[in-house]
Amino acid sequence: MKTTIWENLSKLDKRWIFLCMLFAVTLPLLFPINLPLSASEPVMSFYKTVEAIPEGSLVLVSNDYDPGSKAELYPMTEAVFYHLFKKKCRIVILSLYPAGPPMSERAIEQMRTLFPNIKDQVDYINLGYKDGREAVIVEMGRSLKGAFPRDYRGRAVTDAPIMAEVENYKNFKAVVSISVGYPGTKEYVQYAQGRFNLTLLAGAAAVSVPEYSAYYNAGQLKGMLTGITGAGEYEELVDRRALAAKATDAQAFGHTFIILLIIVGNVAWFTSKRKGGKHV
Repeated sequence: MKTTIWENLSKLDKRWIFLCMLFAVTLPLLFPINLPLSASEPVMSFYKTVEAIPEGSLVLVSNDYDPGSKAELYPMTEAVFYHLFKKKCRIVILSLYPAGPPMSERAIEQMRTLFPNIKDQVDYINLGYKDGREAVIVEMGRSLKGAFPRDYRGRAVTDAPIMAEVENYKNFKAVVSISVGYPGTKEYVQYAQGRFNLTLLAGAAAVSVPEYSAYYNAGQLKGMLTGITGAGEYEELVDRRALAAKATDAQAFGHTFIILLIIVGNVAWFTSKRKGGKHV
């Protein structure tokens, strides 16, 4: 008895599906196709807030994530650094996660290839990691130098020119929290945003977006980068398509392939059922 294409597809070795999925997500990374990206409201608000920061201003960036979230959050770090350096802002970088400082260093090295004139301790400083979670967040409202007396390389921060005019949060035009969990954006909102009147921006993993959206809707966050898609939208706005835009292409192709599989699988199932065959 002659079998139909749908019956053949229902018997397809699953390893072919896995192989096709591999190609669907890998090829856009190797050969970017630059799918158009339209910025969502939280991402646009993030962009406009940074655009409104005067040239030469100080911005505090807290990179609170580890390598487990690197694929989603590291592109945000690069995109935020790029936008701030493009506006000639000065950046004070820190982390409440032990694994955060090396990723900040990597992003800075990448920026040094794009902005060769930026200088360590003058245009930026990496203060490294500090344990203490909420206590550190609150202490920075009193004295940032007290919370971080030495930078990531062990140098006294009092010797760094960029720190000469830094006392606490009031010296920063904005605080950017790029985080995946505890401690992170939620703690900055609860312990510092209202108390110290921070202009707080967030970069969040997709799993945290529903929770942080309440802070954005309440005005406690002035903008938010929402997962890898939000990072890709932000890259589009700052005119530098990089890691996140490529990942967004791959994500779109992967999702499209899954939708095709669902359609084909359902057609094969109903065809088999109509012929009285075995359900797949």
